[in-house]
Amino acid sequence: MTTEDSGIKRRKFLQVLGAAGVGSMVGATIRPAVAEAAAMQVSTRSFGRTGIQVPILSLGTMFDTGANQLLLRQAVKWGVTYWDTAQYYNRWGSEPGIGKYLAKYPEDRKKIFLVSKSGNRDAKSLTAELNDSLNNLKTDYLDLFFVHAVDDAEAELTPEIKAWGEKMKSKGKIRLIGFSTHSNMAKSLSHAATLGWIDGIMTTYNYRVMTTDEMKRAIDACHKAGIGLTAMKTQAKSSWVSTGEQSTESRALAKRFLDKGVTEEQAKLLAVWTDERIAAICSQMNTLAILKANTEAAVNQARLTASDRRFLEAEARATTASYCAGCTATCQSMLAADVPVGKIMRCLMYGRSYGDHFRAHVEFRDIPAAIRTRLASLDYSAAERQCPRNMPIGRLMAEAVEELS
Repeated sequence: MTTEDSGIKRRKFLQVLGAAGVGSMVGATIRPAVAEAAAMQVSTRSFGRTGIQVPILSLGTMFDTGANQLLLRQAVKWGVTYWDTAQYYNRWGSEPGIGKYLAKYPEDRKKIFLVSKSGNRDAKSLTAELNDSLNNLKTDYLDLFFVHAVDDAEAELTPEIKAWGEKMKSKGKIRLIGFSTHSNMAKSLSHAATLGWIDGIMTTYNYRVMTTDEMKRAIDACHKAGIGLTAMKTQAKSSWVSTGEQSTESRALAKRFLDKGVTEEQAKLLAVWTDERIAAICSQMNTLAILKANTEAAVNQARLTASDRRFLEAEARATTASYCAGCTATCQSMLAADVPVGKIMRCLMYGRSYGDHFRAHVEFRDIPAAIRTRLASLDYSAAERQCPRNMPIGRLMAEAVEELS
């Protein structure tokens, strides 16, 4: 993106800011006094056509669940009983921590919609990982099992996986099957809607991507097909700006909603909840303070005004080059080597924006060494020209090598 382009987007954003009025009040603001914390109870929505009701707020457990048993207990009390985990979360400690909780409070198992996932794509490996997860979690079934990080649903959601899912359902080991996706989401969702056997999908979905025509059509297709939809990455944090750095637009965004009694984080959740086709939002809540703030947002459900939504859309347009929207089929097709641009962008995001350096390093090193050693020397100019967000792909790939190797 040129300096001129950046200036134009900022001026347009500031015009929206002025028109909206930073101090204007939202119709119903979130105030802790509206519902006493002890009495809070998150509402539910239908999970597609499965006949199952799930809380609209899901607990992402990429943290030390073993050392946070009180947080898990409080989540149950507040109705945050959709729990999402995976074997490798928190250095492979998330599932055992949940298992520790369920061993102590076995009566809570029926209250919890429990989800885990696997990056494998063959029946034998999926079975092995599912059995390990069940053992870790001290349960004999999962409510939902995700094939993790699908980039190309047409290629990856094979008849073998379909048959495997049906077999595991018949054995009572899983109730539902689906997949998660961070890249090329709209294309994968649209294909999944045609398959007839996908029960649920967890997809990147936030104020930056939910307004695109392609994503609108994909979400609608899944909704009509009866697929339960869970939104993740709803905060839409920068893919590469370091923790603590804030643009003019981001500071204005935070001020706008704080002046209304709503935090920026709560506003971003509310933006997604306005789409009632989304059954739940999965949010990593590793402290009681975050759990409480997100639960308050879910319980009080302040509606964003049209002005609020325009403000979010303007901020998204003004900061396009700081956020990778996962349309990696566009840029990767222009590269001579098989570079997983989207995955590397997520590694930078985990390390820089979330401060999760361990996960950033682990996922980066999962990329074959033959590719990692070539990243800094490849020509990314064609990919950058194709990128609809004008991201400095070449520079970021070189920085990833330096920071994460």
